[in-house]
Amino acid sequence: MIQTISDEDFRKLTNFIQREYGITLQEKRQLVTSRLSGLVTEQGYSDFGPFVANLLKERDPQKIELVLNRLTTNYTFFMRETEHFDFFTKVIMPELVRKYERKRSIAIWSAGCSSGEEPYNLTMCIKEYLGLQASKWDTRILATDISQKALAKAKQGIYEVPDTVPAAWRQKYFKKIEGSRYAVTPEVRNNVIFQTFNLMDPIRFRTKFDVIFCRNVMIYFDQPTKDALVRRFYDATVPGGYLMISHSENLSKDAPYRTVAPSTFQK
Repeated sequence: MIQTISDEDFRKLTNFIQREYGITLQEKRQLVTSRLSGLVTEQGYSDFGPFVANLLKERDPQKIELVLNRLTTNYTFFMRETEHFDFFTKVIMPELVRKYERKRSIAIWSAGCSSGEEPYNLTMCIKEYLGLQASKWDTRILATDISQKALAKAKQGIYEVPDTVPAAWRQKYFKKIEGSRYAVTPEVRNNVIFQTFNLMDPIRFRTKFDVIFCRNVMIYFDQPTKDALVRRFYDATVPGGYLMISHSENLSKDAPYRTVAPSTFQK
């Protein structure tokens, strides 16, 4: 049964979520009530009032994550928006290999990695491009998400591999474990470093990145939040670095990155 939420509780809850996690829900009252009603009941509350009050008072990370998992969609798959991986392989990788021929180190961040398909997919692209030279390069990818549940699945590296993955890759980078389930090989798994990170927090990693993938994440943010995040991303990339966003996302006209063709790719 879908419960109702008072105007005051809805305002408090959505303002808290936007302030702390950047997710804009003020115009999505029906979505909030429909997706959280079951959780309210599961947590032992008869209505939204005490649930919201205790959530904001205790700020229990596990309970907050349950709320965020209900309100957002951790949906991704291998080779999602294939054009991005083509551009990465055909344009970005040749550029980085030339640039770091001596250093042989590339820094990539998968921001909002969800269940891990994206950073593992990038690892496969890198290994395919570098070939026998791959072992001589440091290409470890930082993969972050706010959801512990999503990261736990990502670290396991077990998936039902879709047909979008080339057959040769399936044989080379996956090991069948049972039925339609496959595990990524150790060489792929070991190339990714998973870490919890809230994109609303200051970005203070020790290194700056050559490429940041942040796809289908900013769809939850309002424009000022997007602009602030993009500025933080820009400060976290090396000069000439790339920010990859999804087809459904756009940057402001005054964004610090310059657009390169096709329009979905940002540099």
